[in-house]
Amino acid sequence: MAQPSISQKHCANAIRALTMDAVQRAKSGHPGAPMGMADLAEVLWRKHLRHNPANPDWPNRDRFVLSNGHGSMLIYALLHLSGYDLSIEDIKNFRQLRSKTPGHPEFGHTPGVETTTGPLGQGLANAVGMALAEKTLALRFNRDGHSVIDHRTYVFAGDGCLMEGISHEACSLAGTWKLGKLTVFYDNNGISIDGEVDAWFSDDNVKRFEAYNWQVLEIDGHNPEEISGAIEEANKNTDQPTLISCKTIIGFGSPNKEGTAATHGAPLGVDEIAAARTKLNWPHAPFEIPNEVSEAWDCTKTGHEAENLWRQLLSSYENEHPALAEELRRRLEGALPKSFDNTANQFIEECQRNRENIASRKASQNCLEAYSGLLPELIGGSADLTGSNLTNWSGSLPINNELGGNYIYYGVREFGMTAIASGIALHRGFIPFTATFLVFMEYARNATRMAALMNQRSIFVYTHDSIGQGEDGPTHQPIEQLSNLRSTPNLAVWRPCDATETAVAWKQALQHQEGPTALVFSRQSLQHQERNKDQVNSIQLGGYILKDCDSLPEIIIIATGSEVNICADAVAALHLEDIAVRLVSMPCVETFLKQTQDYQDTILPPSVRRRLSVEAASADYWRKFVGIDGETIGMESFGASAPGDILLDHFGFTTNNVIQTIRTMV
Repeated sequence: MAQPSISQKHCANAIRALTMDAVQRAKSGHPGAPMGMADLAEVLWRKHLRHNPANPDWPNRDRFVLSNGHGSMLIYALLHLSGYDLSIEDIKNFRQLRSKTPGHPEFGHTPGVETTTGPLGQGLANAVGMALAEKTLALRFNRDGHSVIDHRTYVFAGDGCLMEGISHEACSLAGTWKLGKLTVFYDNNGISIDGEVDAWFSDDNVKRFEAYNWQVLEIDGHNPEEISGAIEEANKNTDQPTLISCKTIIGFGSPNKEGTAATHGAPLGVDEIAAARTKLNWPHAPFEIPNEVSEAWDCTKTGHEAENLWRQLLSSYENEHPALAEELRRRLEGALPKSFDNTANQFIEECQRNRENIASRKASQNCLEAYSGLLPELIGGSADLTGSNLTNWSGSLPINNELGGNYIYYGVREFGMTAIASGIALHRGFIPFTATFLVFMEYARNATRMAALMNQRSIFVYTHDSIGQGEDGPTHQPIEQLSNLRSTPNLAVWRPCDATETAVAWKQALQHQEGPTALVFSRQSLQHQERNKDQVNSIQLGGYILKDCDSLPEIIIIATGSEVNICADAVAALHLEDIAVRLVSMPCVETFLKQTQDYQDTILPPSVRRRLSVEAASADYWRKFVGIDGETIGMESFGASAPGDILLDHFGFTTNNVIQTIRTMV
């Protein structure tokens, strides 16, 4: 392979040296990918990437995503060398507790890291979301002579990223959406953990991506001229995303291990590092970067100049289009319109007055209709279930429309959809939502987890929430999914019991900026619950007293969603028998547990040890609330195929069963 020029070679070797030293010091890590992709990174970051190390959050910066996140020392070296707030001490503390250089890149933890990567393929899908957000935001806000949203998204991806099925879901959509500002560098080194990939990864990736409607370029990944030329060619193509297939050598520079799996996921060893230093002509001590290399890498001046030019453009834009500029600023900051809270409260009150008995999925659609007019930043769609999830509204406009659009037809791509939504959220300027059946959140599970790990403002709409789904049978009836979601840190899970609780749930989800929200809705119609004003106001607290007795209760029922209705009827009957029963509606456990201990104790007095939970899902989750003296009515098995009302009766979700259980407990 052709060799780079001396200056560029030394700049690339700085990445290799820092990688070898940091991984060796940590006694763990993945040196192979950073050493193999160092030449690609040097050309992209020093010659083409528009970024400002002094302001990592500059809105019009190019985005860089290291999808093969196990090679994290690559991005840490790049950030340190180009001038970000990442010191040589941070590099030395690679993979150590509380360091700014964790084992895999983490968004919000290290300046300049655009998304958390490591689960392969998801960074690539996040990048598709970022590119979609850029294109859609530009269509909405750019005006002649004022391209205030105009940046590119670059991705480094390895064999593992392209093996993962999510790469098909996301890249298929990227080609369909004509994301011409998305460029993916495929580290085509032919090696994964188990060795040479030919035996298990023989895809013709050129033809594969051409079939997705991508432009595909093939280059020597160690030739700076070819690398730079490919980037320029990619940038010229505005109608297609580009895959640059880069033939590289994993662990480049390691004389005895390069080109083998031995460099993939373990330190090279002291002797091999010494030999690599000789081969690379890098005589410097560990973690030492010579001044001339540091100066060649420093991007702070060019970054400041690039941002300054944009801010001048933005100032002109603000003068000529003040309303648009103000709206763009609000959306990039993630702030809701000032009128939102008051208007949402009026809608909630209206839902309570209307007393409609409707499925909560339909109530959710009514919320979209009511809230979307206030929130042009709302963007989302369904995984080929729009008519079932009811996620469209009168103002829905497909995103491939010339005006930018706000509705995404994802097709049957739950995993890709959820990861793309995280990319949209990370880009900023939008509040994304996605939708599928609750049971099929399993397809998207890891992307849901990653959204929570990154504390991203993404909304997951899950409908058909129980065995009440009916005739489709146990393959489509969720059992363990609610427990799974509720056990995920940073994720708020709302399962409302009627239209009023649904309106509150949507309002809370839209206001919640510290993590994602799952909104879980029914297929079947739910009965409206009567409430006074204080009860309506208490819904936002996650749990509240819906039906109460005249004294301290003997027993407390905790219910959610469709099961609240049967419990309300049971409480009315039990009160006639002079049994002091309280019904607590608990639409969002996570929100309830964030309230003061006094409030929690008011709703669930510790002295009342006899408690019954009722939910048509896995019962085990509720045992921490009902305690050793309590009982649960829940699912202990999978469902069955039959009409929903018959199944609910068969599995004990009836008013009579609640009454009999309470009598036994009392």
